[in-house]
Amino acid sequence: MEKFLKDYIEHVRPVFGRIPEQTAHVIASAFFSFKFELYPKTLRECTTALSQVPEGDGSATLEKALSIVNAYAVAYGNAQVRPETVPAFDDADRAYLAVNLPPEVNEDPLTLALDNALLLLYAVAVISSPDDEQALEEHRKYLVTMLETYKRALGLV
Repeated sequence: MEKFLKDYIEHVRPVFGRIPEQTAHVIASAFFSFKFELYPKTLRECTTALSQVPEGDGSATLEKALSIVNAYAVAYGNAQVRPETVPAFDDADRAYLAVNLPPEVNEDPLTLALDNALLLLYAVAVISSPDDEQALEEHRKYLVTMLETYKRALGLV
């Protein structure tokens, strides 16, 4: 799944390589704060990043990813299992998502949306925030492990 993650990052690099370094750093911070369950910080970082995402291809998908992570941070911060409402990725977003599963194979759409959101935030940060490169590399296994759960559904077994 390491190769799958690497291929995904290279696939979205041409689109998200235009994200300003400062914005990508905020996105990296949102990713890390969510991973470390620092939900108030996640909320601040997602809000800041949402105001900084430049217009262009993939921007709407990146904004949805930030909104999804934000919704989960609110829910988890309030000791809820899931948010009451979660933005949904649609067909237009598929080109920018790591895991695209047909509805009949997708057993948990909300978890898939969160996983895709985290994968996209990670990819954007890796691509456009060189200052965070080493820290992101140290957490790569977290994403590879996440992707392992989709291995069978993706037909990679």
